[in-house]
Amino acid sequence: MSHSGDIGATEAELIRARRNKLEELRSAGNDPYAHTKFERTYPIVEARLAHEKLAVGEHSGHSVALAGRLQPIRRMGKKIAFADLADQSARIQLYFRAEQMGDGFALVDLLDRGDLIGVRGEPFCTKTGELTIAVKEAVVLAKSLRPLPEKWHGLTDPETRFRQRYADLFVNLEVREVFRRRAAIVSRIRAFLDRRGYLEVETPVLQPLYGGAFARPFVTRHNALDVDLYLRVSNELYLKRLLVGGLERVYEFSRDFRNEGMDRSHNPEFTLLEYYQAFADVHDMMALTEGLVADAIGHACGALAIPWDGGTLDFTPPWPRRSMLDAVSAKLGEDVHGLDPRQLGKHVSRLGLHPRQGTGAGGMLDELFSHLVQPQLQQPTFLVDFPIETSPLARVSRTNPNVVERFELFVAGVEVANAFSEQNDPDAQRRAFEAQGAARAKGDEEAQPLDEDYLRALEYGMPPAGGVGIGLDRLVMLATDSRSIRDVLLFPQLRPEEGRPVEDDRAEEEAPEGVPPQAGPGPR
Repeated sequence: MSHSGDIGATEAELIRARRNKLEELRSAGNDPYAHTKFERTYPIVEARLAHEKLAVGEHSGHSVALAGRLQPIRRMGKKIAFADLADQSARIQLYFRAEQMGDGFALVDLLDRGDLIGVRGEPFCTKTGELTIAVKEAVVLAKSLRPLPEKWHGLTDPETRFRQRYADLFVNLEVREVFRRRAAIVSRIRAFLDRRGYLEVETPVLQPLYGGAFARPFVTRHNALDVDLYLRVSNELYLKRLLVGGLERVYEFSRDFRNEGMDRSHNPEFTLLEYYQAFADVHDMMALTEGLVADAIGHACGALAIPWDGGTLDFTPPWPRRSMLDAVSAKLGEDVHGLDPRQLGKHVSRLGLHPRQGTGAGGMLDELFSHLVQPQLQQPTFLVDFPIETSPLARVSRTNPNVVERFELFVAGVEVANAFSEQNDPDAQRRAFEAQGAARAKGDEEAQPLDEDYLRALEYGMPPAGGVGIGLDRLVMLATDSRSIRDVLLFPQLRPEEGRPVEDDRAEEEAPEGVPPQAGPGPR
């Protein structure tokens, strides 16, 4: 499907022919863009259900009104034609007959695939058992001036489906199911948390100071205040301010923004679900998250064992718990529980890995884990025992001072959730922020800034709490067996269309060299 600036001759001729039909419609007093209201009897799926018991050759004896997008017309001589009509619920066959429609049959010659039309007529069952509408009257509600592609598969421009999602949705009907399933997951999660006393809230997207995640922010300018503001990278610190204020269980579906590379599991604009519970810890949140995800998957997919990349993912609880330290030690063949930077550095150099600058032993352990262990975590698995350097907002473990009380959920080799026992000691949190400042001075551009207002909130007293962040887009990818995050975003971020070289068509699939993708979907 070409763009209007470089339309080939054949397509240009097709568009010209459709515009000619548009003028003929208007000349006949049938402007398809007039303020026309069309009252439907019901959606097509309900029409099919209401008449599914009609016997072969039987007519319903009453008229219905349906509307939708016209599929290709099949002419059977000069006085009979068939077509399919599709709305968002289903399709149904239409039967146009000159004897039935009278002068209105002339409209058939002015119709094209893709036109939005309304029809009135009698349902009946054909000799082949196909439920069909014998059209008595038809009206064009919107003329399609651009010819629809037969199918997107095989197009030379792989970005067309995402750039023209409006066309993708009505050509590839299976794409609609992805977004129905996404909506089902969101509504189910809301119900799950609401039943447990959680309050849904909204926090600022524009923030004077970003925080809550290792990420580079997008910066914008507020003209009236004459200050720079940041698009949020996480809503964590605002939700924990609400715990201080006495809202003991809160959650938010937040649109977050991270100014980083793009790949199959990262988009600069994405959706996080975050929820926080006072008087709880990471173990409570692990049990809650296991139940929440299993409930959402079971509701949206109809089963807990679902297809994924030719195999099966089984979300049936309980899911295994593994220590990051144990897992990396097993892969290296030696114990790294002491987090010795020289020992870890030796393996990082041997494997040619590149941890974020300034993150120390914790960053090296995390890089070794990402390279050696993470790709093999296919079934839902909780990872625990994360180093302090990579977890500045979490409480130190009660059993090991070198790690924090944190888990991450991995499925299909991708991080899906991230959770802490939240740090509520204002002095310890200040020291952690200051350590982040030192890391930034050593070259860690994603280190979190010191937030004095958040520290002031902690000084009023925040109850012990657990918090979780779930990458909603990644969860939907799993539930829909989708290979790319762009498949589950209605309008994913792409390079500007104008002037985009042909060789750049697939460039968004991988992060640019030297620009890492987002560290993960979670709130940290």
